[in-house]
Amino acid sequence: MWGIGKPKSKLGKWMDKRGLAQKDLAREAKVSENTITKACTNKEYIPRQDVMKKLLKAIRKVDPNAKMSDFWDM
Repeated sequence: MWGIGKPKSKLGKWMDKRGLAQKDLAREAKVSENTITKACTNKEYIPRQDVMKKLLKAIRKVDPNAKMSDFWDM
């Protein structure tokens, strides 16, 4: 399996639970795959406000009740 033992952020763990691929979220949110990788692996990373809104809009297509605070400490 891929990713065993790698650090995961709250977003990365959420995506793993749902079996979602980073490239699919990147495409849906219209952000780079590098941004998604950083958001899924770096627990300290907090995206810019505009990127966060794009990500949350894409995430809500899977989980309509998702909130920013579910993924990033603000």
